[in-house]
Amino acid sequence: MKQDDEDAFREFVASRMLALRRLAYVTCGDWHAAEDAVANALAKLYPRWGRLERPDLYAQTMVFRAAIDETRRPWWRRERSASDRMPDIAQPDPSGATDERLRVRAALQAVPTRQRAVLVLRYYLGMSAEEAADVLGVRAATVRSQTSRGLANLRTALAAGGVVFDEPSELGAWTDANAEPGGAGDFRATAAALQR
Repeated sequence: MKQDDEDAFREFVASRMLALRRLAYVTCGDWHAAEDAVANALAKLYPRWGRLERPDLYAQTMVFRAAIDETRRPWWRRERSASDRMPDIAQPDPSGATDERLRVRAALQAVPTRQRAVLVLRYYLGMSAEEAADVLGVRAATVRSQTSRGLANLRTALAAGGVVFDEPSELGAWTDANAEPGGAGDFRATAAALQR
């Protein structure tokens, strides 16, 4: 690889690493698996770097697919120490925002994998049905039907988790991959946006 390409690749990784990690985490729900997914995707991206017109879109697609693959690996092939996961204990938050984000995250994890994948692509990354279909290798009609089913399942899981939707005037857009965690566009806006 040429020195200019190497420098461009390093700059790309430095600027996009956080967004790619967040995308992988939202997809698979596990920070360790998200780290592995990003590392694997970047290792595959490096030799193709000079030939890509849209490395950002290619990287997002690769990270997304790697994160899905991480969740499909059988438990006996996952490399984990005995103490890498602490039990999730719901802690009350005076502001209520943290608890709500945890409930929304849990509800999203309750949605079947394929439907969750479509929701992440459509609402987290802002892809159209056609773009999401290209990433998943299915027809746009399949993406639309999975979106409809996924939203219905997510609404059911949110209602079971006690998430109350905001007033229609306060509806926000789902956060983009570059937003800061806990920011104004975080999961509270996500829950409101899903009501549509």
